[in-house]
Amino acid sequence: MSAGWIFCVFVCISFSSGSFETLVISKGNEQWVSDTSMTRILKKRSVSSGETLVISKGNEQWVSDTSMTRILKKRSVSSGEIAVQGVKVECKVTSRFAHTVMTTKALNKANISQEVSFEVELPKTSFITNFSMEIDGKTYIGVVKEKEKAKQQYQKAVSSGQTAGLVKASGRKMEKFSVTVNVAAESSVTFILTHEELLQRHFGKYELMIRVKPKQLVQHFEIIADIYEPQGIAFVDAYGTFITNELLPLVEKTVTDKKAHVSFSPTLDQQRKCTECDGTLIDGDFFIKYDVNRAHDIGDIQIVNGYFVHFFAPANLQRVPKMVVFVIDNSYSMVGNKMSQTKEALGTILGELPEEDYFGIIVFSTTFVVWRPHLSKATPENVKAAQEYVKTIEVIGSTELHNAVMHGVKMLYEEQRNDTALKNMVLMIILLTDGEPNTYPRTLPEIQESIHQAIDGNITLFSLAFGNNANYGFLDTLSKQNNGIVRRIYEDSDAPLQLKGFYEEVSSPLLSEVRFQYPDNVVNSLTKSHFKQLFNGSEIMVAGRLNDLNEIDNFAIEVFAQGFENNFELKGQANTQKWETIFPDEEYIFGDFTERLWAYLTIQELLDKKDKGTPEEKGNATDEALRLSLKYNFVTPLTSMVVTKPEDETKTDTFIADKLTEEERGKVQRYGYTVAASYPKYSPPTYFVDGDPHFIIELPDQNDALCFNIDDKPGTIFNLVRDPLTGIVVNGQTIGDKKVIPGNKMQTYFGRFGIVHEKFGIRLMVSTKEILVSEKGKQAKFFWTDTAKVKGPNMDLQVVKDRSLTVTLRDSVKFLIILHKVWQKHPYHQDYLGFYTLDSHLFSSNVHGLLGQFYHGLEFEVSEPFPGKDPNKPDAIMFVKEQELVVTRGWQKDFRQDVKNGEKVPCWFIHNNGTGLLDGVHTDYIVSGLFKTI
Repeated sequence: MSAGWIFCVFVCISFSSGSFETLVISKGNEQWVSDTSMTRILKKRSVSSGETLVISKGNEQWVSDTSMTRILKKRSVSSGEIAVQGVKVECKVTSRFAHTVMTTKALNKANISQEVSFEVELPKTSFITNFSMEIDGKTYIGVVKEKEKAKQQYQKAVSSGQTAGLVKASGRKMEKFSVTVNVAAESSVTFILTHEELLQRHFGKYELMIRVKPKQLVQHFEIIADIYEPQGIAFVDAYGTFITNELLPLVEKTVTDKKAHVSFSPTLDQQRKCTECDGTLIDGDFFIKYDVNRAHDIGDIQIVNGYFVHFFAPANLQRVPKMVVFVIDNSYSMVGNKMSQTKEALGTILGELPEEDYFGIIVFSTTFVVWRPHLSKATPENVKAAQEYVKTIEVIGSTELHNAVMHGVKMLYEEQRNDTALKNMVLMIILLTDGEPNTYPRTLPEIQESIHQAIDGNITLFSLAFGNNANYGFLDTLSKQNNGIVRRIYEDSDAPLQLKGFYEEVSSPLLSEVRFQYPDNVVNSLTKSHFKQLFNGSEIMVAGRLNDLNEIDNFAIEVFAQGFENNFELKGQANTQKWETIFPDEEYIFGDFTERLWAYLTIQELLDKKDKGTPEEKGNATDEALRLSLKYNFVTPLTSMVVTKPEDETKTDTFIADKLTEEERGKVQRYGYTVAASYPKYSPPTYFVDGDPHFIIELPDQNDALCFNIDDKPGTIFNLVRDPLTGIVVNGQTIGDKKVIPGNKMQTYFGRFGIVHEKFGIRLMVSTKEILVSEKGKQAKFFWTDTAKVKGPNMDLQVVKDRSLTVTLRDSVKFLIILHKVWQKHPYHQDYLGFYTLDSHLFSSNVHGLLGQFYHGLEFEVSEPFPGKDPNKPDAIMFVKEQELVVTRGWQKDFRQDVKNGEKVPCWFIHNNGTGLLDGVHTDYIVSGLFKTI
């Protein structure tokens, strides 16, 4: 079945306003530099401008005499512009395999260095294969590495204060690749990104969507697409959302029998919104849609360089009727729009059922309810009755998924045994849920195994994960185990259209149990060759390797399937026509495309297999997918692309390109924000306190996190960690704002930490100003302006200037303290600290404290979410320590990787200073001194 292919490129070049809005004050041979917000003086440097005072901001400069009695003149320093000189998107599609190269060149026209950002949106199903950037005549090329090795390089770069650009989830179908680099004055940078994807046929066509948003006029702008299809091209359409009547003639399209060429290249003036405007019309999506010619035969087989690909989508097949059971979640979490949208979509879907189909409806919450005990034929009377029933569905209870699905399986088998339907009817279940299945009395793997055994390969199960709270990973595995797929339905106004669109994809099976048979002595390394169904408007693809090119003449193929009321069988011989014969005028058309197509398809199938089967089968699939990803330079969920650009002798910028899985996309989008793909931060788990002060308790066994705040007066000292067996104590003292913002309450933060290791006689005091160390009478002092790495007999310290302190106790735990710098003249706020425990498992079982009491885990359960006071933050009931607490889903920030912005961490927030979660109340943890335990 085709999942639908969208190819998108979003090209954006931007520059940091802070880069050219820097304020420079010069007097005599001294110069001070500040950022635009004047939050702090960054550095003082020597100049030789006499005794004239020069004040510069952006592209303006004022010059005054030394007495500063008057401004003499205003003069231009620079234009402050980043000029995008060229944007080119070049795509070659060769037998559905798309190879796309995006090139962007930008010039820093200012006389100071500036940051240039390159952003590209590409389809989430594509694989990045190459990225390079040329700066000042030097080229920096990305290297694809195993994700674990890339993770180590990434973490090393972050801990050293270097930057790391990541791929981020962007909307429903896209990923945004972004890199920001510093470009010297009057210098240029060229970015080149390459990615590849196998196009899937979707509703009878292939679609390329190119998103372009240069945000300014571009001297040389060009979109070029060349399509090569040996089967012959049936049609090609090309248009853009931003194409005006004036731009329409610039969309050039040439189509011959087997080739198509599409181009769009407006001049600088043609891009303008108006004659005197600098604004650009180029802002939106450019679409190219096409299909190929088809016949009622074995399909098209293409052989190049020892690899073959077989495309199968026969024309003029009659639709096969189906028996379908809709299994719909009506638990309380579906309250509101989700349930009303589901009922709207289901009512429409029922109305479009062909009369020869049979259908059933099951709704489930704590228990399940069946509309009718047996399947009903889709007559107008039955459909109308079902639509009326759907209108009455209400939300109630929790999510007992297992029994509902099992009853759906039973209904389908009973109908098949009764022989009331046609012989070759397709059996399917469409499951819709928005939450986590109940795990009592079965675990999630036990639920999957029970359903898998009951279906036994005879029924296709499709899953719809409604919203980001649905357990996508569970549904993905459940569907794959039963020959189906999972699709995420986004909580939006168009949710009914999403539901209807998915159903239309699977509503018209043309063939079932499709099997391809190739000569064993001719082919090897075959991709999947057995398919449960072929749906109308889609296409089946099989690829493999040839044992011997001389055996092509013996390449006989057989296709077996079940069609409408009869079996379907085709036999034929592979078309062995050479590509240079098909396209004699083309010297090179992406010549290894069949091999890369085979690798792409094989990797996708292996990634599916690694989620099902025995542990040995999963391990073998993962290893082979990784091997092929590295061999063919694909950025997949198992690999990452690393780009390292030296800044100077001591500093480099490291950029990481990752591939998000759909489950990861759901997690990072769950609460309305987009987070970069990153590596698991909590292995081993991390517990920390940062901000105002926000405590974060990560519980990896439950794949979740808890958080709470502590509100008390400034100057209060709290015990965070106390382990009587190891002798380790950590206390923290709060500080407040300089003054309270009118209308707000006093905010408090941690401003000092005291760490004691009684066994080694260690005392460490860390404040926002300095770091004092005492070990068995020996003392030392460090400042945050230092960069230092000190190894002591029992403790190691590493200070990253104005950023962090890592404390490693010998043969014991590691702490990280982060410094948050605030502009010294800020009217309200001041510098503060964050505290992170990195090796909590090394503490004894007696450890306690505001953080320490959670180091060895916590058992809790959370009910289905329900609407809270904030529509973006659902509430739930938490069962913990024999209490029921109302908790709120939200997020806090982890600043280890990004001190300035932090990374959002979803968590359940416990109100009222953690009451009910903490042992006792928060005031029980107040101590009398920074190194005291009472």
